[in-house]
Amino acid sequence: MLRIGILGGVSAESTASYYLTITREYIRRFGDAGYPEIFIYSVSFAEYAQLQHAGCWDELAARMGDAFKILARAGADFGLIAANTLHIVFEVVQARSPIPLLSIVDATARAVAEAGLTQVGLLGTRITMEKAFFRHGLARFGIAALVPPPGERELVHRVIYEELVHGRVREDSRRELLKVTEGLAQRGAQGVILGCTELPLLIKPEDTPVPVFDTARIHALAALEESLK
Repeated sequence: MLRIGILGGVSAESTASYYLTITREYIRRFGDAGYPEIFIYSVSFAEYAQLQHAGCWDELAARMGDAFKILARAGADFGLIAANTLHIVFEVVQARSPIPLLSIVDATARAVAEAGLTQVGLLGTRITMEKAFFRHGLARFGIAALVPPPGERELVHRVIYEELVHGRVREDSRRELLKVTEGLAQRGAQGVILGCTELPLLIKPEDTPVPVFDTARIHALAALEESLK
């Protein structure tokens, strides 16, 4: 099996879910613990968040490129960035990485396309909802994206950064975000992309009126499939 290199720590909560998803799914499929080797480079979330909010994307791309060089030296055959927002510089990081990288945007778009949906809601950090990189990735697969209005975008962003990245799951926040997903469904969203790898801590498939797409799980399963090649 190919060895997996994960750039994680952004945040620790979602990075742990990647590891558990890959290993548990392997055990479920094959009935043994022979899952692939996984290398995790856990960065400082505080430093990366500060650089994101300051718009220092060149610095972030350089740091991520260096991280994948370290993962490659450790023995990883391919890599993935365990975060949605950082994919805004995915192509730049891929060009600097000595190993191929799997895109969370492409993996999610394929999953939505396979489900036969053509219009979905997109939740995530303010950057993910407002910048074009995720919407463009969906558009390549013929999928249109709806985002919440500004006040609701601010709510989702706050819940992610003030609660979920610290592992805090609040019932009042769950109710508020479910209202946001319901609003997207009323506007015509056939499904909702949880475009932040921490959002599945709060929103579950059984809670919503339309299908939800857990980008962390989709990405982790794509990594397992790549490893099994």
